[in-house]
Amino acid sequence: MPYEVQGVIARGKGQEVSLETVLVPDPGPGEAVVTVQACGVCHTDLHYRQGGISDDFPFLLGHEAAGVVEAVGEGVTGLEPGDFVILNWRAVCGQCRACLRGRPWYCFNTHNATQKMTLADGTELSAALGIGAFLGKTLVAAGQCTKVSAEAPATVAGLLGCGVMAGIGAAINTGGVTRGDSVAVIGCGGVGDAAILGASLAGAAKIIAVDVDDRKLDWARGFGATDTVNSRESDPVEAIRDLTGGFGADVVIEAVGRPETYEQAFYARDLAGTVVLVGVPTPEMRIDLPLLDVFGRGGALKSSWYGDCLPSRDFPMLIDLFLQHRLPLDKFVTETIALDQVEEAFHKMERGDVLRSVVIL
Repeated sequence: MPYEVQGVIARGKGQEVSLETVLVPDPGPGEAVVTVQACGVCHTDLHYRQGGISDDFPFLLGHEAAGVVEAVGEGVTGLEPGDFVILNWRAVCGQCRACLRGRPWYCFNTHNATQKMTLADGTELSAALGIGAFLGKTLVAAGQCTKVSAEAPATVAGLLGCGVMAGIGAAINTGGVTRGDSVAVIGCGGVGDAAILGASLAGAAKIIAVDVDDRKLDWARGFGATDTVNSRESDPVEAIRDLTGGFGADVVIEAVGRPETYEQAFYARDLAGTVVLVGVPTPEMRIDLPLLDVFGRGGALKSSWYGDCLPSRDFPMLIDLFLQHRLPLDKFVTETIALDQVEEAFHKMERGDVLRSVVIL
């Protein structure tokens, strides 16, 4: 018999979300049902609600989650009821050309649950990032469950399921930040602050936070920023160059996802420096850069998918660092809320009032 739970549904582009009954089937082969304990309100969920990801409505929102395995389907190994897990949206296949070349973080054939969750009338739901976790229980592919220490609170652990991992990984995995580097981060929301934290963890000597909101710049200092730039008040490219001896930063991480901020990142890096795009653009956005500048400045222009993480490697490591009081993941949690407060949490996010609202289930 399917599980009957309440979930947060986006029925149409730009419409307010609603709390509705969702039917979650028993797990089939290779699947697992997870009792969700906490789920962060991520900007990607807002993108889904706004129609910025696709138009495959209705969407079952929520993906940045942690909880306990309720049941597993046939053929599932290494996972059993009672395991505390973080849900990830890139369950690697192990068989594609990226996996077979030893680069599973680039897996080109990540998988989700085969069965669909539905509304009470049978309408199939599109689960955000293949998860859909703003509900009491969710159905996922077993490979989307990453076991971590149950000593970590779900409110913190779940953040690694998307935004915080994306930011930390953008700095460490994609950007290759290492000791002594200069780093600039444009956009100091949850992902940007996580990139700042990642750069600090990697030993960067100078970490420059750029935003238009002084509140966010104050938060950025709390995650390790050594300098801040309000780009409403000064040219961020010139400010970053001034703070790096006139050269530009070794690594610039763009955590906004807009053409104008990407162009700033491009010109704010040192010669042969690296630009990392971790902010998510919308489909209509375009960028125009002189090809000669792309050639002449050298270096690397990268995008960061999920922080180029390997959940089985990175999630347990980062949770262990948190439990050792070496990685303050709890500082990302601005508030905890109920399931029926997700719409208001979106508005708070748009106003820049929160780093993360986390739903407790």
